[in-house]
Amino acid sequence: MKKRTDFLVIGSGIAGLTFAMEASRLGKVSIITKSGLGDSNTRYAQGGIAAVFREPDNFEKHINDTLIAGDGCGDEAVVRMVVSEAPERIQDLIKLGVPFDKTGKGIYDLAKEGGHSEHRILHYKDKTGEAIQTTLMEKIKKNPNIEVFENHFAIEFLTQHHLGEVIKRNYPGIKCFGAYVADLNNKKVITFLAKVTIVATGGIGNVYLTTTNPEIATGDGIAMAYRAKGTIENMEFVQFHPTSLYDPGVRPSFLITEALRGYGAVLKNMAGENFMKRYDNRGSLAPRDIVTRAIDNEMKIWGDDHVWLDCTHLDPNGLRDHFPNVYEHCLSRGIDITKDMIPVIPVQHYSCGGIKVDMDGQSNIDRLYAIGEVSSTGLHGANRLASNSLIEAAVYAHRAAFHSGNRIEELAFEEDIPNWDYKGTSHLEEMVLITQSIKEVQMIMSNYVGIVRSDLRLHRALVRMEILYEETESLFKRSLISKKICELRNIINVGYIIIKQAQNRKESIGLHYSIDYPKKNTPDSFPSVRSLGSEP
Repeated sequence: MKKRTDFLVIGSGIAGLTFAMEASRLGKVSIITKSGLGDSNTRYAQGGIAAVFREPDNFEKHINDTLIAGDGCGDEAVVRMVVSEAPERIQDLIKLGVPFDKTGKGIYDLAKEGGHSEHRILHYKDKTGEAIQTTLMEKIKKNPNIEVFENHFAIEFLTQHHLGEVIKRNYPGIKCFGAYVADLNNKKVITFLAKVTIVATGGIGNVYLTTTNPEIATGDGIAMAYRAKGTIENMEFVQFHPTSLYDPGVRPSFLITEALRGYGAVLKNMAGENFMKRYDNRGSLAPRDIVTRAIDNEMKIWGDDHVWLDCTHLDPNGLRDHFPNVYEHCLSRGIDITKDMIPVIPVQHYSCGGIKVDMDGQSNIDRLYAIGEVSSTGLHGANRLASNSLIEAAVYAHRAAFHSGNRIEELAFEEDIPNWDYKGTSHLEEMVLITQSIKEVQMIMSNYVGIVRSDLRLHRALVRMEILYEETESLFKRSLISKKICELRNIINVGYIIIKQAQNRKESIGLHYSIDYPKKNTPDSFPSVRSLGSEP
């Protein structure tokens, strides 16, 4: 079965939905989402969206903060572009109806988070992402030029490989013609032919055992692009959010927004000491990589399972008003944040790497664009500055829609792509094989490729991952398509890339810390982050 669409959008967070809105003026848009339209990482973004909005802030300050947080690895041209275009993209969201908070004087309330030198975070309470997601969904549902396919899972991108050509990595002329997409309700695979394909599948959180990401975040877009011989970079830079609620056994981990520390909350160890001053003069508002490693070290020193986030000295009414989501959730777990300190631990939160793209969001595969967390734009470098992710997605969605829209009339469908081959598949009786392998991947990545790494840990992780890869590929070839087995393949691919690119990084920088290479390389010996491609 074949379907045709001008723009095939895979993913339904801020990046995918913003692109769909803009591209719908130029052609037919199909949105593929493996769950419901509202299930995305965007919905879980509590803190806000960063942009220069008024004095004393300015572009140079935001640019400088972003480059510093990225530990010198960011692409300055990209940083300048995103920062300078951010205010206009914020105005687009305001016009759509996103209800950012205002002060009593009717001006927008700007918060401050770790690594920011000024108040520049627009927000809606502590559920900004949910407000953006809801607003965009309302517009999408009313748009006659957009068709949404819920419970549809993208399996593979369509390239010349599916026309019988041999495609190798770094092949200069790869083109994307759409994707094979599994209809999870009817258990059929649809051949979606598209003039332009947009991958906006979000993060990789469930490659790890604990994450703030929803269960759908399994690195699907990165894995598909890798198998299609796309260039993947910077995957060693995995951001662990310093403060998720310590609540063993609960998935996803509940995020305690960084804005709470911007509001005045302080991290303390088990002795009640404000320990962050020993690690960084910015204290609890240091960039995330510094705070995460400090917490990890304090937990090891004290031999405990968490540290504390203390906001009991702050105004109770202000806490309840500004952070209703955090207040209500913690209260449901028996913690009154106005009276009790919050137990917190670092967990996987964000990937700074992904599919390498240019300033219009285009990958090395022609007609394939990547936007949002799935992409590596050069904005974040070795560590993401808080609240830069949503604005990056909005800026790149706009640029990708403009760039691809200017090409759409000259592009055609590749009609010779064959339909999915069902031969050699049978019903998978033992789901336990898949669920156990998923747990193994998550344990390997969490134990060996987490906050602190070493050559030995990475080697052990690679050996075990290669075994899981061989087992899973064999299982995939003889099984009917299912969401779980596709997700397993994807997290194995993503885990492999993270390990290999971490092995290539012979230094400690940003989010990548190795006990074997504890220092940052000097400028003369520094290997350019932007030059690291995907592995063979």
